[in-house]
Amino acid sequence: MPLRESLDPDSSLWHWIAVDLHFYRTKHNLSCAQLGQVLRCARQTVSNMEAARPGWRLDDDQAKALDKLWDLNGHFRRLLRYARAGHDPDWFKQHVTYEARATVLKTYASMIVPGLLQTEAYARAWLVAGQAVKDIDAAVEIRMARQNILNKEEPPLLWVLLDECVLDRPMGGRKVMKEQLTRLLELSELPHLTIRVVPRAAGGHLGLEGPFIITTVTEGDVAYLEACGGGRLSTDKAEVRRFGVRFDRIGALALPTDASRNFIANVMETMT
Repeated sequence: MPLRESLDPDSSLWHWIAVDLHFYRTKHNLSCAQLGQVLRCARQTVSNMEAARPGWRLDDDQAKALDKLWDLNGHFRRLLRYARAGHDPDWFKQHVTYEARATVLKTYASMIVPGLLQTEAYARAWLVAGQAVKDIDAAVEIRMARQNILNKEEPPLLWVLLDECVLDRPMGGRKVMKEQLTRLLELSELPHLTIRVVPRAAGGHLGLEGPFIITTVTEGDVAYLEACGGGRLSTDKAEVRRFGVRFDRIGALALPTDASRNFIANVMETMT
């Protein structure tokens, strides 16, 4: 299915903008190149905007130009304002669709093991403790299914930074946690997966502000920023670049891969 046809304007304001942009352009019989002249951008940029590709969004001047061109009484400017300010309940769902197509994933976890690396027992313990969903069994099943991307013929490169407190918090009890740490050691041996530990001794660092994931897909990079009660998906190129720098700066404080494996193994020995 073409990317534009998968857009859902009922669940995302950014998708609404993309769908309306295509609707009004075709209604007025304009090509992407012709509209690009109005918006002062390339034909391909218009196509990317209509597909809501990461990093390709209207700016204020372009929204104003569209409203003037089609006499829309501020339609695109209002949509743009609310899209920037509002919380989209479908952000995590959008993140998962990018995750399924990722070529590279970079994740920093400050409190819990990332979902792609969780055992079933750990996932269940976290979902119960977090009281985030009503149907625990269904949520666990969905989370385990997401992990299938690690077993694809061409899996994404996965770079993981784990804060030390992720490892020594006995989620679900010591038995569940020992199983989880064993799983991390097994995964760390995969050629496409790197796990490094940020020790508590590193002191204060940017990661203390919260966990995040940077996903690379064909169209570009997106960032999912986790937060209490939900998260936020960013496709803004400048913001995503800043989180890339943040990931690198946190990584500069992390232990090397072999030392990280030893660290995890030592913590696991305490889970008896």
